[in-house]
Amino acid sequence: MPPLLTGLPADLWTVPYAGSRYPGSPAATARPDLALGANCQLYAYEVLRHFGRPLPPLRSAELWADRTVTREVPGPAPLDLLLYSPDGTAYGAHVGVWVAEGSVLHLCREVGRPALWHPDDFAARPRYRRLVGVKRALPQA
Repeated sequence: MPPLLTGLPADLWTVPYAGSRYPGSPAATARPDLALGANCQLYAYEVLRHFGRPLPPLRSAELWADRTVTREVPGPAPLDLLLYSPDGTAYGAHVGVWVAEGSVLHLCREVGRPALWHPDDFAARPRYRRLVGVKRALPQA
């Protein structure tokens, strides 16, 4: 396990996948507790929040377009967000968190719980085969 993840609370390893619980959704707004589940974005944002990098409830296309609280970077560093899609577009893109060389922490329907995948694991699946890009949360003022 990447050293960064030794500080991740146990409850962030048991979050169930729930596609209806996305940033800004009525379900997530009414009950923000991730014990009820999350989609990939909500999960990734909670991981960043745990490490002191909170982000607003942006959907993937909004995250990709954002230049206020994030910036695009050419390569990932720990706690950067990676966006994957079938065709390289940001709308509806899957979001994961880079935690170490070759390790992306994410939550997807296929596994149902948080998982660590190598970038090649994403490339091998049609729905994640293209890396849209990498975003870094900017320090909060």
